[in-house]
Amino acid sequence: MYLPIVGYGDPILRKEAQPITPDYPNLKQLIDDMFETMYTADGVGLAAPQIDLSIQLVVIGFRPYDEATDTYGPEEERHVLINPEILEERGEKQYFNEGCLSLPELHEDVLRPEKILLRWLDENFEEHTEEIGGMFARVAQHEIDHLHGKVFTDRLSPLRKTMIKRKLNNILEGKTHPKYRMKRSVKNNRP
Repeated sequence: MYLPIVGYGDPILRKEAQPITPDYPNLKQLIDDMFETMYTADGVGLAAPQIDLSIQLVVIGFRPYDEATDTYGPEEERHVLINPEILEERGEKQYFNEGCLSLPELHEDVLRPEKILLRWLDENFEEHTEEIGGMFARVAQHEIDHLHGKVFTDRLSPLRKTMIKRKLNNILEGKTHPKYRMKRSVKNNRP
């Protein structure tokens, strides 16, 4: 089932999400719904706060890109991150153009480490700790920010934030037109 995506300005996007346990109700269905929502909205990652749940759950799905051959791999990578924790940043920091389903029609270059040491639980609550890089690391960092009440624009310079203020106000006022359903915020419902 497709779930409406929470837009920038909604207070849930600024809350610290709570860890979950194996007895979380209907978890498998929620994970399936989050993947469906992410794919319907043409995203590569989705955090539970973006669907109005303040829990530590992230889904990620994408086809890996091979720079050497300039092609996308045939197999999709799918990841479920429960209660993820970045233990260490590794490698050089690199800029990459990011967007966010909660901030439609806005893309900016964001500086993040190219690799991280990540610990998480999968959908079976099996623990993983590994160094990840590439697209997986980039998307994981973006989505884990959501679990800590941050959006990618928080990582921009003060000057850049000033330059995109009008775009952020347009999102707050519901003046964007994403091709997916969004939950209307209180601010968007005013007369």
